[in-house]
Amino acid sequence: MVNFNRFTLANGLKVLVHEDPTTPMAVLNILYDVGARDEEAGKTGFAHLFEHLMFGGSVNIPSYDEPLQRVGGENNAFTSNDITNYYITLPATNIETAFWLESDRMLSLAFSEKSLDTQRNVVMEEFKQRYLNQPYGDVWLKLRPLAYQTHPYQWATIGQDLAQIEHAKMEDVKAFFKKHYNPQNAILVVGGNVNTEDVKALAEKWFEPIPAGEKYVRNLPKELPQTEARTLTVNANVPLNAIYIAFKMPARKDANYQVFDLMSDILSQGQSSRLYNSLLKEQQLFSDINAYITSSLDEGLFIVEGKLVAGVSTETAEKAIWLELQKMVDNQVTEDELTKVKNKSESIMLFGEMSLLDKAMNLAYYELLGDAADLNIEIDKYLAITAEQLQTVAKDTFKKEKSSTLYYLANA
Repeated sequence: MVNFNRFTLANGLKVLVHEDPTTPMAVLNILYDVGARDEEAGKTGFAHLFEHLMFGGSVNIPSYDEPLQRVGGENNAFTSNDITNYYITLPATNIETAFWLESDRMLSLAFSEKSLDTQRNVVMEEFKQRYLNQPYGDVWLKLRPLAYQTHPYQWATIGQDLAQIEHAKMEDVKAFFKKHYNPQNAILVVGGNVNTEDVKALAEKWFEPIPAGEKYVRNLPKELPQTEARTLTVNANVPLNAIYIAFKMPARKDANYQVFDLMSDILSQGQSSRLYNSLLKEQQLFSDINAYITSSLDEGLFIVEGKLVAGVSTETAEKAIWLELQKMVDNQVTEDELTKVKNKSESIMLFGEMSLLDKAMNLAYYELLGDAADLNIEIDKYLAITAEQLQTVAKDTFKKEKSSTLYYLANA
């Protein structure tokens, strides 16, 4: 159980406080409701570029890291297709430093050409190293536009291509900041050895003077239902052939979200899972096989991916995957199997609530979904899932005409 208090500032900033007197530390986590899905085609990679720009100094604080290091703090951030999240961990006695730093860059980033050039180069280097020069690195650059035809999930967080980051203009960058990085579009969570009244006073002092900004209303193009199988073959300099099969799955708030998550666990969590047992251990068709979900806020993807054992044909391997999926359609999972994955899910969730930072991040995310209190009942949704529900979802999902398959083949 993660307890918290909540209040909202006059400018619309939501603040959640998790009091934990058992630690000398504190965390300040700020989630911005902006991700790669909020970009426009041709100007992608901005949310991620911003994650880097936010460390390039603000108007009153030219160096972000120095003051934080002086008080024993650490910071980092991440961007996804849905959100951008920044966090600071530091001794609780120095919590005001975190308020000062985060509020100043929300109020006024230092938009210098030098900072933009520096961070643009950092991101371009990351694009090359992680996506272009690494075996299988560009899978998501290929698979997303195959699975999504209209929704902005069709591009990865890093962006559609290098050129768009390279040509990011200062006016576009400023406009993106003004549109998304304001109090109404953020959720602040403070956790650790703090008390709510002190946090409220600090929030009012440091964040309330920031103008609310215009409320961003998201209106993204909807993906049309998929009615025919899509395939793409890529040849590259990789050690083994690989197959990636993507199926659409409901948005994060949908009642069936947890059913899909549990189904991916039945198929591939651990060495007793179905795909591992059948395709890797018994038939020895794959050297690596996984099923997982993207957990997207809008319509997401259920992915089955595997790297083939050398000498195994893609036809044989793909057929074997479909046979396993068909078993989920034809037969209900056993009670033993279901209990085992439920127990694993429960222990993973409990373990995920151990660290102060995880608690803060989870509270922010569940507040974005609608109510941070839902964090405490999430496990109940998993425990309530039945074998019938799993079979129904499998029947509706695992159809050839609803699949997008990427064949990633090693150069001969």
